Amino acid sequence: MKKNRTTHFMAGILIIIFVGAFLLLTGRFLYIQATGEINDVSLEEWAEQKRTSSYTMSAERGKIFDNNGMMLAYDRPTFRMYAILDEAYTGESEEPKHVVDPEKTAEELAPLLDVEKEELLKSLKSGIEKDRFQVEFGNAGKELSQQKKDEIAAKKLPGIKFEEEALRYYPNGMFASQVIGFARDTEVEDEDANIVHEIKGIAGMEKVMDDILKGTDGQISYQRDKYNKKLLDPNEVVTKPQDGDDIYLTIDQKIQTLLEDAMTQVDSKYSPERMSAVVMNPKTGEIVAMSNRPSYNPNDPSNVENWYNDVVSTPFEPGSTVKMFTWAAAIEEGVYNGGDSYESGSYRPNKKIKAINDHNGGAGWGSITFDEGFQRSSNVAAAKLAWEKIGPDKFLEYLKAFQFDKETGIDLPGEVKGEILYNWPLEKITSSFGQGSTMTPIQQMKAATAIANNGTMLQPYVIKKIVDPDTGRTVEEKSKNVVGNPISEETADHVLKLLESVVNGEHGTGKMYKLDDYTVGGKTGTAQIPNDKPGGGAYMSGKENHVFSFLGMAPIDDPQLMMYVTVKQPELEPTESGSDPVSFIFKNVMENGLHYLNISPDNEETEETQHMKVPKLIGENVSDVQKILEKEGIRTTAVGKGKVVAASVEEGESILAHDHVILVTENPKMPKIIGWSLREVLQLSDLLELKTETSGSGFVVTQSIKAGTALKKENLLSVELLPPNEEQQDEDEGETEQAEE
Repeated sequence: MKKNRTTHFMAGILIIIFVGAFLLLTGRFLYIQATGEINDVSLEEWAEQKRTSSYTMSAERGKIFDNNGMMLAYDRPTFRMYAILDEAYTGESEEPKHVVDPEKTAEELAPLLDVEKEELLKSLKSGIEKDRFQVEFGNAGKELSQQKKDEIAAKKLPGIKFEEEALRYYPNGMFASQVIGFARDTEVEDEDANIVHEIKGIAGMEKVMDDILKGTDGQISYQRDKYNKKLLDPNEVVTKPQDGDDIYLTIDQKIQTLLEDAMTQVDSKYSPERMSAVVMNPKTGEIVAMSNRPSYNPNDPSNVENWYNDVVSTPFEPGSTVKMFTWAAAIEEGVYNGGDSYESGSYRPNKKIKAINDHNGGAGWGSITFDEGFQRSSNVAAAKLAWEKIGPDKFLEYLKAFQFDKETGIDLPGEVKGEILYNWPLEKITSSFGQGSTMTPIQQMKAATAIANNGTMLQPYVIKKIVDPDTGRTVEEKSKNVVGNPISEETADHVLKLLESVVNGEHGTGKMYKLDDYTVGGKTGTAQIPNDKPGGGAYMSGKENHVFSFLGMAPIDDPQLMMYVTVKQPELEPTESGSDPVSFIFKNVMENGLHYLNISPDNEETEETQHMKVPKLIGENVSDVQKILEKEGIRTTAVGKGKVVAASVEEGESILAHDHVILVTENPKMPKIIGWSLREVLQLSDLLELKTETSGSGFVVTQSIKAGTALKKENLLSVELLPPNEEQQDEDEGETEQAEE
């Protein structure tokens, strides 16, 4: 009886527990049914979320153009390939929609992707073994071109799918790379802390204008089944993306190409440690070309030797180019008389200051005038002007008036200002001829605008305007910005005449910088390089261990272009000087750049002997035109046969002997362009309205369209360029080229 009572008691306890659990669960179900929530989570919202797919609709990144609308950077569509492995995805379809035969799929894809079959097969088999819905193929399946995607799609391989992705592309390759910079796909966190991919600016204009260029992403959401297919009533919600604004630069693609070509040739021949060059419109402050070496191809920024844009980021002791500002200060201060004489060679103000020597080892040129001292680039003349005529305190005021103690404020990232070294008496003297104190090329160009622009100093800038791509409305436009008036118009005019004497005067150090058609004025520089090796002296020794430079402008009476070139430690032959590589760059860019801008030559004598006026071309028979041009030493390329319908020069234009003229006919056929420069390729592309892709720099070594192929608008021309060798430089000189039949 006692045992029976215990059993009944325990049974009663269990019944109470079960009843309590039942009531609790029933109450919970009733609560859930009434409220539609579990732990404050709405079941309706949860279900909605589970059956709803949301995707980001990426905004198109804004394009970057040159000042004439030539595209320099844009988003090129590429494709990512993946394979669906889940057999259930095919469903009741008669045609399979998943990978049926991994072996055959890998075998078909391998040659198209240029990878081993086993590598692809491994990815497919691994996904099947792990029961994955789909797999990707790593780098082999990324960034596929439209052409490659079409080749793969033509195989009609079951389960092989593609997703479109944007890739930032730079059609001109290594072209103003450190100005344009580059952008690339980057992982970032979105508002919900999810990892997403977006194209982000890493360097140059792409970085500094990233917020303007990237735009605002949109979103699309819809209800779907377990295979991610839209339902018949998907309840689709779309928020459209807002594309990024377009950036137009002041860079001129044709002058920039001239600069890149010249620097590539100098780089190949002289192998300098560093090179920089910048071309400016001194009337506005617009930078029309800028380049450095080493540089990089933004389409493949790997193994980069130099990330810095040295024109704005690398201060150095510039040497004698600074003397134009020393003379300007003396003239403005009213203490300069160019006819006054002084004893050149060596100068020592007092026993406590180290002697200053002229660049010819202190031998000097005897008693000469200060005007001749400027022509000869005399350190002693500069020292006497700064120490005795102007005075150190007043000279410092002029250095600051030219703003050598400030950044220029150019709209490029990474600007670093130089330093006026002015603590000791010797430093106050050496600053007058560019030693001790440091400055960047762009600081000197900014200061020189005052000389080229009637005493008015302008801020340099690279961004011309910002445009809304959807409406074409200009959001922002820049114009010249006056930042100072360190000297008067009279002083500027006086300094221009002195600069002209450096190039054209009897004793000028800049004779190598003369142009055929334009009168140049400028100042040479041969700067010593500080020695960082212990016990080796303050500066490096040796003929090549200098930074050779030239800051020049033309036409000198009213400068329309101004250019600064520096070449550091070139490898020179015994008969060569540091001016050889510098002058090669300067003369090629300035002469051709001024002609391209239709600036009238001011050297009438050479104009008659070196030039010809372009005759009528349009509508004429191409062979007749070629004969006329050949007689004047003009190199021609005929793109097809028949009547001329377009040409790279215009009737009445003045062209140089040995210039290259491209003649396009009614039925254009691709010419052989091996050995052409990038500039010539782009001219051809413009005339024929081709799409052009380039890789490398220098001269063309391969072309994707075979010579003799009939051409149509929008054909894609891909070329590879390599630096020149000596044989290539002289190749085809004066010859007539004809498209092969």
